[in-house]
Amino acid sequence: MSEPMTRAERLDPIEPGLWHWSIHDERIDFRSEAYAVAGPEGAILIDPLPLDPMAAEALGPVQAICLTGGFHQRSAWRLQRELEVPVWAPSGARVGGRPDAWFGDGASLPGGLTALDRPGPTSPHFVLDWTSPGRRRVLFIADLLMRAARETFFFVPDDHQQDPARSRESVRRLLETSPDVLCPAHGDPEPENGRRALEEALAADQGRGGG
Repeated sequence: MSEPMTRAERLDPIEPGLWHWSIHDERIDFRSEAYAVAGPEGAILIDPLPLDPMAAEALGPVQAICLTGGFHQRSAWRLQRELEVPVWAPSGARVGGRPDAWFGDGASLPGGLTALDRPGPTSPHFVLDWTSPGRRRVLFIADLLMRAARETFFFVPDDHQQDPARSRESVRRLLETSPDVLCPAHGDPEPENGRRALEEALAADQGRGGG
């Protein structure tokens, strides 16, 4: 999918070392989120979206770009050229550019990120696991769950998934990590109690008759 035309005008801190920006994505007529974390040599961009250059200055130098799957290439290839930084992508992902590195389950990525193979609506589909400077566990959950405003997280509709049961199993497995912060690709992050948000999403899904 091509890069969005819409550009975020501001960068929002979630907590020290963790930033978020959001757009109304005209390609899907829904909101899309991007994130950055602080690394020892600069910021690591996760599924980056277009961002106003003046707002981007708050990130400082960029060390690398990490993708959760081929479905979130977004601004990655333009930024790879402009910033001359490497792009890391999941092994087997179909991408329109040239990643500098491929990764698999359990891989250590720039900035202290760890790749978790958690199949979602499509595969390959990775969750990125990170511990903040404040020792809080942050999960970048890509498309496993979505959110409207600050309501309960929900699953992508079954008719937009390769294997809905597999997505639900991936979310159940995330409970084992007891995350503090959840960062979805579409919808407001959960900055306080990520585990409870996962539990509520699964409970609501069961109430609707989901798997």
